[in-house]
Amino acid sequence: MKLEELGLDSELAQQAAALCGTDLAPARVTAVDRGRYLVRGEDGEIPAELTGKFLHLAESSAELPCVGDWVCVQVRDGGTQASIHHVLPRRTFLRRKAAGRDVEFQMIAANIDVAFIVQSCHFDFNLPRLERYLVMVRDGGIAPVVLLTKTDLVSPPELQGLIERIHGIGVDAPIVCLSNVTGTGVDEVRHHLAPGKTCCLLGSSGVGKTTLINRLLGGDALATGEVSHTGEGRHTTTRRQLIVLPHGAMLIDMPGMRELGLLGAGEGITDTFADIHALAAQCRYPDCTHGSEPGCAVRAAIERQELSEAHLRNYEKLRKESEFHDLSQQERRKKDRAFGRFLHNYKKQRD
Repeated sequence: MKLEELGLDSELAQQAAALCGTDLAPARVTAVDRGRYLVRGEDGEIPAELTGKFLHLAESSAELPCVGDWVCVQVRDGGTQASIHHVLPRRTFLRRKAAGRDVEFQMIAANIDVAFIVQSCHFDFNLPRLERYLVMVRDGGIAPVVLLTKTDLVSPPELQGLIERIHGIGVDAPIVCLSNVTGTGVDEVRHHLAPGKTCCLLGSSGVGKTTLINRLLGGDALATGEVSHTGEGRHTTTRRQLIVLPHGAMLIDMPGMRELGLLGAGEGITDTFADIHALAAQCRYPDCTHGSEPGCAVRAAIERQELSEAHLRNYEKLRKESEFHDLSQQERRKKDRAFGRFLHNYKKQRD
């Protein structure tokens, strides 16, 4: 398979030539599972591992390869193994706050053109979660598409009501309605899957992501669980992986993510809540909290029922969460730098 078919355009090729040189070859990371990698180059897909130097120089886990990354590799052992030496600069990315107490980025995937944010019309429909996904996607420079699945489980009026609720929170991304049972909407999904482009599926477990991929692949390449009594599937994807579809597009499947903490997502929040930002610019006071201040354009829009209170609450929640984690990360870096200076001075005194 040619590298161009994996998404290596002229700009990336120039970067690869400069970083890989003549001793290394460019390849794309197609799967990551507990620190183990699969990379795909012109000669096929092989397992890969990081070099000791790479691990030593990496300052955080966010600098390690993730699915979709372009890397420079050295193929060895007769073409059956590879060593990863460098990661090319990422054009776009999906990232979140690392799970737990660590205030660091966790890279999810990179170099994605379109992100399908998948929600079921049945039990999974959740506007605050949709907004959180939109913030993550837009923060990484990725174009979002909202994908409503299991449309066969609701009536046409109910489906129209869900679409209106999405538009009601200011979402201007395309909305695709899909039924994996009837096949309705599959062709519209294919319309967004251009050859050489990379897309991903984001959503909770059991909303039909794996079933959709199997439809696009034209078979049952990926295992799916039985459908529960609620109509929701039992998700079986256990690792992030990049799949090349028959017509040339690439699709990244990934497990449902329970934690979607935001860190450094100010730009994504601004883009996702553009309606609130536009209204806030019309408030009488530049530091308006949109509470009880006179001349608040946001409160006026809520009173006119042009903006929902829940939409504003979720905006405030996500903004405060991102700002809190940003400050926590800055404090941690200050402490790390101070500790580094202490060790440096201590060693100088001993010498």
